[in-house]
Order: sequence, then structure tokens, then C-alpha cells
Amino acid sequence: MLEKYTSTESLIEIAVSIGIFVLFMVLRKLFTKYVFKMILKFSSKTPTDLFRNVLVAYDKPLRMFFILIGLYLAILYSPFLDNQRDILSQFYRSSIVLTLAWGLYNLTASSSLLFDKVNKRFELEMDDILGPFLSKVMRFVILALTFSIIAQEFNYDVNGFVAGLGLGGLAFALAAKETIGNFFGGIIIITEKPFTLGDWIKTPSVEGVVEDISFRSTKIRTFAQALVTVPNSTLANEPITNWTKMGKRQIQFTLGVTYNTTQTQLKTCVKRIEHLLAEHDGVHDETINVVFNAFGDSSLNIFLNFFTKTTAYADHLSVKQDINFKIMAILEEEGVDFAFPSRTIYVEGAKQEVKEKEKQYS
Repeated sequence: MLEKYTSTESLIEIAVSIGIFVLFMVLRKLFTKYVFKMILKFSSKTPTDLFRNVLVAYDKPLRMFFILIGLYLAILYSPFLDNQRDILSQFYRSSIVLTLAWGLYNLTASSSLLFDKVNKRFELEMDDILGPFLSKVMRFVILALTFSIIAQEFNYDVNGFVAGLGLGGLAFALAAKETIGNFFGGIIIITEKPFTLGDWIKTPSVEGVVEDISFRSTKIRTFAQALVTVPNSTLANEPITNWTKMGKRQIQFTLGVTYNTTQTQLKTCVKRIEHLLAEHDGVHDETINVVFNAFGDSSLNIFLNFFTKTTAYADHLSVKQDINFKIMAILEEEGVDFAFPSRTIYVEGAKQEVKEKEKQYS
């Protein structure tokens, strides 16, 4: 056996094999450094960026393809696998399938231009959730098809495998009931679009900012910076409040002033506060309510209901603080005091005792 590989003819074949492999490594280097960059340069002048994105997606797969061709031809011309040409061809064809699948896998990334083109063509209104979800679905399909093609290449009965899945489908469905429920829950969330990535939502189980949605669950970052993973089936069956969708943000409270406030003072305060809100740059002018609405236990109550233009929490608080300071200034200028819980007690016995003492000294 050793003499077979050390003969002059075999050594020549080995040298040719090595030369072929080295040649393709050089071609790979030249292609990567010059040809591919030149093609990218010309593609930037095309009316659409789709061709350029396809080239970028197949950049690494093409580099690997040169290695595969060189390796295949080098082994083909070597004396080592004379009786294994069929297996070599199977591996070569499988490697081509893997290379093509690799490029398609890169092309279906959520950030790919492909989704922008599909979105504009079919007017899908694709948001930050639908894009990544479709990307995961398409990549799963690509991997499944790649596995099926390669399995058939090695004469594996894929139909028998699928039939076996059909026989065990019922048991699988029962065992994966929750997983299937989560998957369809994710479909419902994506199609109905109650929220998107970055939205602030509140449900009976969690409140926070949406960070990611997958086949099984949705990840929500709470305001305590904890990351909560909620199953999609749970989220799809809960009422969801999307605070990010607010066009304006409400401020509502009751302002209590003391009972010694006169009617004139009270009317003046109500009018001045209403004018303050109407003229404030941060207050939405659609709904402004300032009314004297109740006689409280220890105060005359002025009810305020209005909205800030901004929905951002920090800016909302800033507007609210500015209004509070200005309301305090109005009450100070009008000589009106804030009320606080109090109670006046009248003692009849004490009054009678004081009168008797006054008679004794008179």
C-alpha cells in the first residue's frame, strides 16, 4: 500500500493535487481583494441596492466556495480516494447546497434590504416586531430545506422521516401543547400589533418596555431593570395597555383651600389657574377643566383635569412641576391658603365655666 503512494506517478498526482489547492487559495485571495471589491464598486451605481445586498450576503460563502472547489479537485486528482469517488461527489454537492443556503440565511437577516423591498411592494406596514419574526421563520424554512436536500443526497428517505413525524404527530402535539400555544400567541401579537419593540406596555402580569419577541415568548424590561420573559400565549390572552401610543398624557388632581376663602377669592383663583393652563406651552389645549366642584370635610375643593403635550415621562413631570409652582404663586398672590385635614372642637362646658368666673370677679 505504501509503495502505491510513493511511486513516481502517485507523487506527481499528489503534487498536482497540492498545486490545485494552492492555486485556488491564490484565486480566492485575488477574488476577495480585487474582483469582489470591483463588483461592489459597480453595484453601488445601480438603481437599487438589492444586488449589492445579495453580494454582501454571499461574500463569506463565496470565499468558502473557492476552498471547497480547490479541496474537491485536489482530492479528485489525488491517489487516495480512487474507490470513493461517489462519496466525494456527494460531499461536494452537499457543500454547494450549504454554500447557497448560507448566503440565503444571511440575506434573510431582519436588517436586510429584502424586507424593506417586500414591505414597500406589498404595503405590509412591517414594524420592528414583524421583521425579526419573519426573518426567523424564513431562516427556519431555509435550514429545514437544506437538511432535507442534503439528506436526500445521501439517500436518506426523507418521506419516511416525514411519515414518522405524522404517526407521532398526536403525541408530539400533546407534549408540545404549550409551545404551540405560545407560537400562535406570537402570531396573534404580530398580526394585531398591540405593541412594537421599544413600547411601554402594561398587563396584569408585567409592566415595562418591550425588548424582543420570539416564537415562544416576549421579553419585557421592567422599570426596575429586571428582564421578564412572558409566554406569548399568556400575553395574547391578557388586556394590554400601550402607554407609548398616548397622544397626550393626563394630569388630574384636587386642590384643597381653606374654608375661610371668600367666594371672590375662589372665583379669581379658578379663573387664573384656568388661564395659566390655557396659555402654558406644555399643556394640550383640547381638554382643560378647572372647577370648584366640592365642599370637602376640611377644604373647598378645586378639581383640575388637563393633558400635557409630551408623553415622555421625564418631560411630563417637568411640565407638571412648573404648573404646580405657578399655582402656588397664584394662591399666594390672592391670599388663599392650602387646606389640610383639620377639625374644630366646641366645648360647651368650658364656655359656661369661663362665664361663671367672670361673674365672680365683676
